[in-house]
Amino acid sequence: MVKVMQRWHRLLGLKVQSSSWYKARLREELAERREARTFLHRLSETADVFYTLGRAQCDGHPLRQFPTFHLYKHPPIYGYMLLKFTSRWAFFRTAAFLSGSTAYRHINEVVNPARDFKIREVASRHPVELNKFEFACHRLRHFWPLLP
Repeated sequence: MVKVMQRWHRLLGLKVQSSSWYKARLREELAERREARTFLHRLSETADVFYTLGRAQCDGHPLRQFPTFHLYKHPPIYGYMLLKFTSRWAFFRTAAFLSGSTAYRHINEVVNPARDFKIREVASRHPVELNKFEFACHRLRHFWPLLP
């Protein structure tokens, strides 16, 4: 499973962050998981914790011992995580392509595109025209399967 996760993180191509950044993200995700009340919300937040641990480990900043894979507990978490973050990554690349950016292949983002301010943050980090990019994102959100 470790090799699959390493390949997946390389595919996403996200910028390597500092060790303190990963620690802060993990603290946030663990707090959000503790607050989660519904099954879907707990699944989503658990997937975020696994994502943060895996990304930190793949980027050379192991934070904790990664949970040992359990055949009955972890497949839904890994499945949700892979679908959630790969979908977001593909969403931003597709939006950049639809907005006419020639750099769409270099957009590696996995933030939540359901939030308008996140779309503007992504646009500010990449060579895309903000208005066209926002318009493409808003159109895509009508039918793109975004997971919370």
